Amino acid sequence: MNDDESFFATSDPCWLAAALRHPVREAAVDVITSGLLSETIAAELSVIGATDVSRSLRPGSRVVIGTVEALRGAEIEPGLIAELTWRCGAVSDEGFVLLSSKDVVYIAALTERGLLYGFYRFLREPHLRPDLAIAESPARPIRMLNHWDNMHADSPLGSVERGYAGPSIFFHDGRIVIDKRRIIDYSRLLASIGINAIAINNVNVHQTEARLLVDQLTELADLADIFRRFGIALFVSVDFAAPLSVGGLNTADPLDTNVEHWWTELTARVYRAIPDFGGYLVKADSEGRPGPFEYGRGHADGANMLARALRPFDGTVFWRCFVYNAQQDWRDRTTDRARAAFGHFAPLDGTFDDNVVLQIKTGPMDFQVREPVSPLLGALPKTNLAVELQITQEYTGHQIDLFYLPRTWEEILDFDFDGPHADSGRASQRSSSSEGRTVAALTSARRGRRAGMVAVSNVGADANWTGNTLAQANLYGYGRLAWSDDISSSEILEEWIRLTFDLDDTDEHALHHVMYESPDTYEQYTAPLGVGWMVTPHTHYGPSVDGYEYSKWGTYHFADHTGIGVDRTVTTGTGYAGQYPTGWAQQYEFVERCPDELLLFFHHVPYTHVLHTGSTVIQHIYDSHFRGVEQVENMVSTWNSLRERIPSPVHDDVNSRLQLQLRNAIEWRDQVCTYFLRKSGIADARGRRIY
Repeated sequence: MNDDESFFATSDPCWLAAALRHPVREAAVDVITSGLLSETIAAELSVIGATDVSRSLRPGSRVVIGTVEALRGAEIEPGLIAELTWRCGAVSDEGFVLLSSKDVVYIAALTERGLLYGFYRFLREPHLRPDLAIAESPARPIRMLNHWDNMHADSPLGSVERGYAGPSIFFHDGRIVIDKRRIIDYSRLLASIGINAIAINNVNVHQTEARLLVDQLTELADLADIFRRFGIALFVSVDFAAPLSVGGLNTADPLDTNVEHWWTELTARVYRAIPDFGGYLVKADSEGRPGPFEYGRGHADGANMLARALRPFDGTVFWRCFVYNAQQDWRDRTTDRARAAFGHFAPLDGTFDDNVVLQIKTGPMDFQVREPVSPLLGALPKTNLAVELQITQEYTGHQIDLFYLPRTWEEILDFDFDGPHADSGRASQRSSSSEGRTVAALTSARRGRRAGMVAVSNVGADANWTGNTLAQANLYGYGRLAWSDDISSSEILEEWIRLTFDLDDTDEHALHHVMYESPDTYEQYTAPLGVGWMVTPHTHYGPSVDGYEYSKWGTYHFADHTGIGVDRTVTTGTGYAGQYPTGWAQQYEFVERCPDELLLFFHHVPYTHVLHTGSTVIQHIYDSHFRGVEQVENMVSTWNSLRERIPSPVHDDVNSRLQLQLRNAIEWRDQVCTYFLRKSGIADARGRRIY
């Protein structure tokens, strides 16, 4: 393991930094199970500083770590063995039990993987409690990260598409990095929050990365060796046209026998080098990426061809559903990008092989600050699916502006396709809806072993991993939400703050308030009422109200002198609202029922339309943008009040980003308010300065 270079020993705050303060450092610890992951646990204890002891189980302040099978062979009283066996019988293969008995804490599981997760869960406990009794299993079998990292053969550094934390940690000089100490640390970081799969390269597969499985298989095997020690399966994004671009064939037709043979032979070579290789991630027929459409074939044809190559090895194909026509005409109000994913994939339910997972973005567009939950997530009862989130802050502030994403993800997981319900508490709703049709339930273990969550990583080579230290909370929160339906985003944030910083209760509360409210703040000063896409083209940071209004991407707001919004109703619009089950379709169809926060996504309304809040649309635009700037000013003030309790380099870096956020918020406020004053001709009722 990487002791001296580990982030355990650095001054950069990280949620695992709490391990250096954990009582396990002073306790006697006995790992009584043999195996690769048990060796990882023992090495982690060595890094943290815990005391190694013999296998004899004498009384005292002790921690004993072992599978049920190993514990049965140890000198433990029969009654306790029976209890541990019973408790472990109620958890999954990745689950664990933490149990205190007579000054001894037992970390028990059915498998070594469960022990690893139990060990990291134990490190989140601030005290060696005598009444400790915890049993956990992951809510979702798939808990995956997608990296959008590029190799760049002509550049010394690997870049990260939509990366805001420095260059790639995987690629350098057009190859996989030689020094893998940073990757060891990263694997530890991911295992600590239960991540069990990772795709290391961009779904937009360029020529260099297309040859990864051919030219750098040995180096990939070295990476897989590291990930394996932390219970993480390696995946690779592949070019659907690789038989052409890499294999020298004259076609990539998925029904061509030569193409199928090429993938079969390639896959067999991969598994000879990496026996536990996870499989392939594919972006096809979207934004210029090649796919089966070029040969008159469908998505099931393409995905199933790859699935057959992987099936002998129990490998998995993740097939992204981000598919749409990128040649839309802004003059055409009948074609609607939002309809595309549902239109392509819902009719194919039940036609995909059982080792294919359809990877579906949270919304129908592209990770906007506010958009409805994708109806496709509720339309595939016979198909494996995973919901795709975006941790990297492409449209939510570039890890400059503060945006605590788990709060928005929690709303998505709570969404119930059976119909609108009163909010009875998000965490309890997720945990009590395992038999329902919430997004949480539809991606849970009850859907089978190939269901879960996938997220686009926000990690780069910056010393603090995420550029903005506070953006670490998004990575941590993703892991915790993927693992558990019994914890709220607010509780997750409390955990992260406690583990990352050494603050008193008052300061913890202040930081929690700023971070938890940050999605509302960002939404206040950016695009209003679900309309989206008012960002600067290409970079997607900062305001450009008409930046995408006349583009080919189908990202319009249709603002004119009378009103704003996209008519997506069945009655008069694009029909998108009709893709939802009846309850939601009826709510979105009628303007008087549509939630204010999604009004302009579903309806084109006059500026004088009165919201449920009692405000008009135009006055809401003015009020929210001024209010958003005020909230950022409060953020800056709160963060500055913590100056004496936060390490200076961290405080200074976050403060500099908050200053940029304030500048950004002011620019959004002034550009958006001015734009709509000029469009509508309606003055701000509060008489504030609008240019």
